[in-house]
Amino acid sequence: AGIRSEMYLGGAGMKAQLKYADRRGCPVAIIQGGDERAKGELQIKDLIQGARMSAEITDNAEWRAARPAQVTVAEGELVCEVKKILAAQAADRAKGGA
Repeated sequence: AGIRSEMYLGGAGMKAQLKYADRRGCPVAIIQGGDERAKGELQIKDLIQGARMSAEITDNAEWRAARPAQVTVAEGELVCEVKKILAAQAADRAKGGA
């Protein structure tokens, strides 16, 4: 697919894994827990958009309800969806965004 990736191999929880991805400068995080695996789905988090939106949404309950910058897709749609997110991030950078 031509998309550079890295797999987190630590034993820490989800929060630590996402912090690791953020420190590595990862633009996207792919998550598949047991529930998602059983359904043949994955969660995709746009970490750049999520960071931007976290500055705008200050209420934790609102953040959880909105689930900004996160989408659930079928396993077969993973590459297409990640490419869309990366293209949108590149277009935003070209316009002078983050």
